[in-house]
Amino acid sequence: MISSWIIVFREVLEMALVLGVLLAATKGAQHSRRWIGFGAFIGFLGAVIVAFLMEEMESSVHGNGEFIFNAVLLSLAACLLAWTVLWMSQHGRDMTMRMQQIGSSVTAGDLPTTALFVVALSAVMREGSEAVFFLFGAAESGNSDAWNIVWGSLLGMLSGAGVGYILYRSLLHIPMQSLFRVLAWLLMFLAAGMASQAAANLTMIEVLPPLVEILWNTSSWLPVESIIGEVLHVMIGYDDQPNGMQVLVFAVFLMGMIVLNRQQKAS
Repeated sequence: MISSWIIVFREVLEMALVLGVLLAATKGAQHSRRWIGFGAFIGFLGAVIVAFLMEEMESSVHGNGEFIFNAVLLSLAACLLAWTVLWMSQHGRDMTMRMQQIGSSVTAGDLPTTALFVVALSAVMREGSEAVFFLFGAAESGNSDAWNIVWGSLLGMLSGAGVGYILYRSLLHIPMQSLFRVLAWLLMFLAAGMASQAAANLTMIEVLPPLVEILWNTSSWLPVESIIGEVLHVMIGYDDQPNGMQVLVFAVFLMGMIVLNRQQKAS
């Protein structure tokens, strides 16, 4: 029960954090909830399909299929999040003024609904497929009772979703004047973290060079498997033993978004 709870909690927490930031960032924007919800639903269906095909995927492309799949999803999500940040920098001030006037019925600009759909889909599909795959592996091994797996999974879903909901509600309590600034930074770090994780997957299969095998080691006091480490892993791509390429991609992607964001605001 404990193992299934940990597995599901970690994967659901990652989904919930991404979805919570997206929901808070697009509060009041027309059809944003619909597209995020639709993306999450399609991602859930895709997760189940991917989970059943995981063994075949792992053995494809000379055994590197899973790493390539994760890298593509993470890279796509990172680029679309960067697009969302640029959209927010252009329309955020106008949306804030209108929200203060007429509340949740506000719309402004053309929200990148495709970006919301794909980011929600990729978050749910990637983490959901891993959770389903691991749970099926635990069930087939015969080391865990079926009911223990079920109850552990339910507990993991509730606790992971609960932490994500707390983050979402916390973001909504930020004063409206500061909301878009805070969310823009959150989304930029989230996107840079995803780009860094994509690089990590590609270095594992030697598509990219690691540059430095282990740049630092903080596993003794902040392991990535801990709750705080897991949250930081989702939000900023934290790794307790990152290689040089991961850190380089994170820094370049983040600086690129900061520069583009400032240019967008100045134009």
